[in-house]
Amino acid sequence: MNSSAITLTRSAKNISLSDAHWVRLSLTVATLAIIALFLILPLAAVLIQAFAKGWSAYASSLTHPDTLAAMRLTLLTAAITVPLTTLFGVSAAWAIARFEFRGKSFLITLIDLPFSVSPVIAGLIYVLVFGAQGWLGPWLSEHDIKIVFAVPGIILATLFVTFPFVARELIPLMQEIGHEEEEAALSLGASGWQTFFKITLPNIKWGLLYGVLLCNARAMGEFGAVSVVSGHIRGLTNTLPLHVEVSYNEYDFVGAFASASVLASLAVVTLVVKTVLEWKQQQDLKAARAANAPS
Repeated sequence: MNSSAITLTRSAKNISLSDAHWVRLSLTVATLAIIALFLILPLAAVLIQAFAKGWSAYASSLTHPDTLAAMRLTLLTAAITVPLTTLFGVSAAWAIARFEFRGKSFLITLIDLPFSVSPVIAGLIYVLVFGAQGWLGPWLSEHDIKIVFAVPGIILATLFVTFPFVARELIPLMQEIGHEEEEAALSLGASGWQTFFKITLPNIKWGLLYGVLLCNARAMGEFGAVSVVSGHIRGLTNTLPLHVEVSYNEYDFVGAFASASVLASLAVVTLVVKTVLEWKQQQDLKAARAANAPS
């Protein structure tokens, strides 16, 4: 290669590196600007409005009986839905990742259904089925069973919108890990439960915690489906997101933003824990690949 060609090659590399630097810098600045505009500023606005009348007004809003009732209902809903969703997610992931059966693709489609259906439509479906004029409404009324505009309806609606999270997190993870270790344990005489708790669960623990975290955040922050089935009964069927809307519509801005600050704090904590769990999961996968790599 002659000197002119070498010079041209070096010039092209310098131009490429310079272009890459400016492209990287431009994308970084644009990303930070978007984060500041759509994430940091809204969170700051929530906190500013929540403390607009001082700490005493903020504390008074959070200790109001309706606010406390909304918090209790939100925690109750999450406490019921998250374990049920976790149980379903682990069972579905185990079946899909470990077995071949007729209807497997259809099951995966059903798991993804809540991602494609509007939460409002999901809530409306429950009203049409369990409402006073719904398919089961007359029978429920005769037996004095309340589903819609009561806590059971809120739990059912929350279950619908949250049940894909754990399953969709575990299915690809279990498929990637494989089942060689489980087969080895079974061949050595381990029972099914021993294999699950000693082999499977340690391998999926970070993915499971990640899915549970997302499920819990969605359960506490769900608005659309719960809004349709709750009936907005103050102190009885208003979850914390619904309480924020009611307070804001009644021009109780401090109360609305004080409740919103609780949800915003939950979102920030969820984001931090999510990042840690993702990092731990990647570390475990790297360690597993390194252990299984041929020497």
